[in-house]
Amino acid sequence: MKKINILEIIFVVILIAIGITLRLLPHLPNFTPIIAIALFGGVYLKRKAAVVIPLLTMAVSDMFIGRYELSLMISVYGTFFICVLLGFWLKNNKKWYTILGCTLLGSVLFFTITNFAVWIFTPWYAKTVFGLIQCYLMALPFFRNALLGDLFYVITFFGAYEIVEAWIRIKFKVTKIIDVVHY
Repeated sequence: MKKINILEIIFVVILIAIGITLRLLPHLPNFTPIIAIALFGGVYLKRKAAVVIPLLTMAVSDMFIGRYELSLMISVYGTFFICVLLGFWLKNNKKWYTILGCTLLGSVLFFTITNFAVWIFTPWYAKTVFGLIQCYLMALPFFRNALLGDLFYVITFFGAYEIVEAWIRIKFKVTKIIDVVHY
């Protein structure tokens, strides 16, 4: 039988609550913590929790915000899943520049994939090269906000974790927070 770690469950619930709350509170369009949560979870949490957190956060908050076409939802949720996979890679390659690179890549993937889905699955843009270009151009303000939000929340989550981990290491003479959490 697997041992249930209460601290880990609390940590997961807190991340989901933060994600839902920040999606529901007034904010700039696309300035949300979901990509940061996906990357962070991929680095610091068990695989199952890392996958569940951003997807459950989106599903619950979408119940309040409103649902949209299934094809668009798949592209949005799929992009967050890809960001979790980037987090898994980051786990063994965690440097400030790889975190920055994965954050930028996550933002670009989200912009590229979701706006391609908007172009292909909605009647809003002509199904031509010019329609695709128009779709991407119209989404640039959202991309700016998403990129700024992703950078802000990644710096916040990873920075806060590293600061707390350093404090715990010094205070309790342990090597990592994970040693305390998984004890």
